[in-house]
Amino acid sequence: MTTELPKTFDPADIEARWYRHWEENGLFRPERPDAEPYTIVNPPPNVTGSLHIGHALDNTLQDVVIRYERLRGKDALWVVGTDHAGIATQMVVERQLEAKQDKRTNYSREEFVDKVWEWKEESGGTITRQLRRLGCSMDWSREQFTMDEHFSSAVLKTFVDLYNDGLIYRDKRLVNWDPKLKTAISDLEVETTDVKGGFWHFKYPLEDGVTLDDGRDYIEVATTRPETMLADMAVAVHPDDERYTSVIGKHVVLPITGRRVPIVADEHADPELGSGAVKITPGHDFNDFDVGKRAGFQPADMLNMLDTEANVCQTADGLVPEEFLGLHRFKRDGVDGARELVVQRLKECGYLIPHIAKTKKGEEQELEAEPRTIATPFGDRGGVVIEPWLTDQWYVDAEKLAVKPIEAVKSGAIEIVPKSWEKTFFNWMENIQPWCVSRQLWWGHRIPAWYGPSTDNVGLLYSFGDGTEQQGDLRKDYNVFVAATEEEAFEQARKVYGEEAEFAVFDTPLHAGTRSGQKIGLWRDSDVLDTWFSSALWPFATLGWPEKTDLLEKHYPNDLLISGFDILFFWDARMMMMGQYNTGNNPWPRLYLHGLVRAADGQKMSKSKGNVVDPLGLIDQYGADALRFFMAAMESQGRDIKMDDKRIEGYRNFATKLWNATRFCQANGIGASTSIAAPKASHAVNRWIIGEVVETKQALDAALADLRFDAAANTIYHFVWDRFCDWYIELVKGNFDEETKAVAGWALDQILVMLHPFMPFITEELWSKQGDRADYPLITAQWPEPQADVDAEAKAEIDWLIALTSATRTAKNELGIAPGAKLQAYCASPSPLAKSVVEANAGAIERLARLTPVTFGEAPSGAAMQIAAGEDEFVIPLEGVIDIEAEKARLEKALAASAKEAKSLEGRLSNANFVERAKPEAVEKARADHAHHVAEVTRLEAALARLG
Repeated sequence: MTTELPKTFDPADIEARWYRHWEENGLFRPERPDAEPYTIVNPPPNVTGSLHIGHALDNTLQDVVIRYERLRGKDALWVVGTDHAGIATQMVVERQLEAKQDKRTNYSREEFVDKVWEWKEESGGTITRQLRRLGCSMDWSREQFTMDEHFSSAVLKTFVDLYNDGLIYRDKRLVNWDPKLKTAISDLEVETTDVKGGFWHFKYPLEDGVTLDDGRDYIEVATTRPETMLADMAVAVHPDDERYTSVIGKHVVLPITGRRVPIVADEHADPELGSGAVKITPGHDFNDFDVGKRAGFQPADMLNMLDTEANVCQTADGLVPEEFLGLHRFKRDGVDGARELVVQRLKECGYLIPHIAKTKKGEEQELEAEPRTIATPFGDRGGVVIEPWLTDQWYVDAEKLAVKPIEAVKSGAIEIVPKSWEKTFFNWMENIQPWCVSRQLWWGHRIPAWYGPSTDNVGLLYSFGDGTEQQGDLRKDYNVFVAATEEEAFEQARKVYGEEAEFAVFDTPLHAGTRSGQKIGLWRDSDVLDTWFSSALWPFATLGWPEKTDLLEKHYPNDLLISGFDILFFWDARMMMMGQYNTGNNPWPRLYLHGLVRAADGQKMSKSKGNVVDPLGLIDQYGADALRFFMAAMESQGRDIKMDDKRIEGYRNFATKLWNATRFCQANGIGASTSIAAPKASHAVNRWIIGEVVETKQALDAALADLRFDAAANTIYHFVWDRFCDWYIELVKGNFDEETKAVAGWALDQILVMLHPFMPFITEELWSKQGDRADYPLITAQWPEPQADVDAEAKAEIDWLIALTSATRTAKNELGIAPGAKLQAYCASPSPLAKSVVEANAGAIERLARLTPVTFGEAPSGAAMQIAAGEDEFVIPLEGVIDIEAEKARLEKALAASAKEAKSLEGRLSNANFVERAKPEAVEKARADHAHHVAEVTRLEAALARLG
């Protein structure tokens, strides 16, 4: 018995109600102990996060897959959880403290961490509530968090194991340093912005009267960061640059510091750029760091001129003049910094080479620097310029861990979809750098390392500098104890200091090494692990690893990972590394990389541009189903998605059409089907729709097997809109016998099941209203198994009928004939199919095509139009229907106008200046207009041809 649907489809009325029903009844993870497992994990969003449009795409695609596999009877598990997001979360809590005129350093580390946990309990569930609004059918009963106790244990075990295997080590290297947050950050947390700056040229005097071949007693260097010359350690020239061959191995004496530095040969220097000579600051530039190492400088000996806040500090050689100490690296808050003072002093000493520019009037003028727009790295959260900074950090030997993932992708054990991303994957993995995994924060997984004094110094006060910062090499000056627990670290330490030794643990090295009675002071490493380190364990630690749980045994390896391409290296590749290292298995056999969701004009969304789209606003306006369908339908492998509200509105209309079609079925006594298999059918139209279901199901299965979300969505869309609503319902109107009711109810049920992964809310609502299905909700129903074949005879008959009707309607539209006008039609040489269809469906042809009568024979002479259905040609007389000459004139005028406009637009689009210099939206509009007019030309030519 059906339940009558309201006249109007209102998504807001059904979405919250159905989601609550699914979750409360455990329907996202029904008990299927003997079923084949299917597992995916969501990329854990930051616990501080809110749903953005990228989340909407990523999670829609995952939900399509998991609902599809659940309907196919599998034990479908979608692991859900959030990332503790070290930097982001600590910033949120620190801002809350600042709003109360409080700050983190007023608390102990433990007290501050407690405050973060309090914030998490109160405010950390925003994004999980928003994922529910999108309809994500995740296993909330096992929601994970990367700081959960079991997960933290897995993180610490991995760190300790990697350390013991020589794959984690402490080293002095350059990192992306955020001077505001005072921590290292990953490349993903760096945003490059174009900033107006300068390019300064200096003279570095050659030592001891040495000159270049042209007689100059100096080398010219250029830089966008003059302040770093305080820590320069070399000048590099290309080994084949004849201008400098004679001075390679000689020295220059730096202005201001007086430091004597060598001239080294290195291919990093480009003879074609500037003077061909490059100043080398290994401690503050990533390229210079590599040049410095090739020149023989050890990282421990590279000079550092900045402190944690990017203020000038004294270098190890003590040559930075006192007037620079304490200055910020460059002007800040209107106060000149080291950059400005360096330029001033070089100018005063005659070492600044001015830039000669011309005014608008053509007059020459001297500038201190050449104006340039410089791509400058900023921290995405701190908002200040990132400083390449030389510091001791913990590193993972990513090169060794990358070997097995590379092999897996090459062998096909892991398939990357689309395949075009493989080249990028190999390029990065085969040139991978050590992975910096330490962060200078309080919130996160604290690095499980303790430091104790070298055995020569037991019993002595052993501290560094002011006691708060380490000023030596820990590997030489300390014993390091890496262990999962403090007690295990003590056990290691007793092997060094004696079995009777007892220990006191401090947060800084101030007291490390102080013997108090039998207690030796140890210092616990204050850093935490990069959040990407912990999330790299997500596919298996969320299932209980390192414990050998039933869940891990059944659901690892996972079956698929869906991810944005932008985290291929930060997350996906690292999961491959950690999966192989910890379990010996790849985390999944397939990796699907989707594109970005861009603004309507194709630009990348950003808050600064004001073009960010709120997915929750779209859900409020159009419903979650419409947004989800848009995401799936537009997700074409290898392409980004452009936002298009009109399309989302169109998919809302699609949902409304299905709603109205179901109401029509109910009004004609059509309810829920009682069988999985297709009902018996004798009418051609019913045999045809059964065949259409069979073909749609096959096409859907093939598309989803290939992860062609666009093809899958468009397949079900066209079946629902075109075949079922537009044709089947129209064809069976007025003929609802018991067979047709059974077939129509069955076909509608198949639609609801096949559409459910894309539009879960409306389909579940319609499913429930079509009949009493106790304990059989749609979410856990069975994927279609029609147990039928395509009936070729019925397909040919109905497709011919549709072709005739469509051709007639198109011709009427082109010629301006009223849609309801009844016309005569003649077919001189009908095919057997034409005869049988016309004879069997005369009433439908009159009702749908408005052709009556249809005569098999020659048409009378006179004006007429021609249409085709299959191989059959029909002539439709037009005498007395329209003014033929006037219609020809109208069509010819419109054709000329469109042809002229198409040619004009073609010329504009073939002009490289226009395509390259015009605004992207102007080029896009021109292309769209050109396509429109080309199509109009084709349509109008066809219309004229019909008139003869």
